[in-house]
Amino acid sequence: MRALTVVPLKSGSAEVRDVPEPDAGDDRLLVEGLALGVCGTDREIAAGEYGWAPPGAERLVLGHESLGRVRSAPGGSGFAAGDLVVGIVRRPDPRPCAACAHGEFDMCRNGEYTERGIKQLDGYGCEIWSVEPDFAIKLGAGLAETGVLLEPTSVVAKAWDQVERVGARSYFAPERVLVTGAGPIGLLAALLGVQRGLDVHVLDRTGKGPKARAAEALGATYHSAGVAETAERLRPDVIIEATGAPSVVFDAIAGTGAYGVTCLTGVSPAGRTISVDLGQANRSMVLENDVVVGSVNANPRHYAAAAQALAAADPAWLASLITRRVPLERFAEALESRPDDIKVVLTLGS
Repeated sequence: MRALTVVPLKSGSAEVRDVPEPDAGDDRLLVEGLALGVCGTDREIAAGEYGWAPPGAERLVLGHESLGRVRSAPGGSGFAAGDLVVGIVRRPDPRPCAACAHGEFDMCRNGEYTERGIKQLDGYGCEIWSVEPDFAIKLGAGLAETGVLLEPTSVVAKAWDQVERVGARSYFAPERVLVTGAGPIGLLAALLGVQRGLDVHVLDRTGKGPKARAAEALGATYHSAGVAETAERLRPDVIIEATGAPSVVFDAIAGTGAYGVTCLTGVSPAGRTISVDLGQANRSMVLENDVVVGSVNANPRHYAAAAQALAAADPAWLASLITRRVPLERFAEALESRPDDIKVVLTLGS
């Protein structure tokens, strides 16, 4: 079968290769790969910035945003041939740490976790893959075209979960949220905000285009002015930061109203410095009881919440987020980042 593979830490090594089909055995689902979402993580691995092959292997099968259809399933697993499924990315460390032992492996404390398509486990970028039933999420037939959005939706489902848990430390009745960044994470975060009945605002540096149209079609207000200026005017109760741009991150941290929560989901590049007044930032956070929380990855609870959110969303709106579909053999095009991209998807069928 065909698979998209890379040699981790070697730029330009990505290629489609023939690899052996997986043996599902008696305890795993055998899945026909339908689609694979491409994100910044995949582009960084393909560029040789990081990534880990499975032990003893030179190459890693890329891809963690999956969608497939079950070919066969173990009896009693809750799955059957024909089911649409998505595979969970992370696996708990084998020791395990306390968080992993309690099923919160997205919060692993010792870094010994593994991840499909990223760290020591082959990913979902192949025509056939297998997965443990406990690490598969079933989707309804209505998500056959857009279910590949489940993994990024799980990331923002966790972000909202973190915001609400932090807010629940005292009285918390948020009304307004500002999402910085209108890529897939930002727009899906906005979707979950709209579904919560909040006044949602989305900010991105681009003016008119697919991102603005998607935000407005969702019922959110779209902004392209600076973060500090927009936040000062809105005084949002919650900011979900989805760019990772250092200047945007700092302005987001400083931008909530009193007793606000800022959730950082974008990963900033190292080595970039900006000049900030940490004293003023500390003063504001303390005097206003503000909270900043980082959030990454997701566990099965968040995948389940994400599946519910996608099932409740407008199918046409979800479809509008997928701005390019590229066949597997033209993977290099999918790894290119283009200005009007929201989500790029590789199709895996022959």
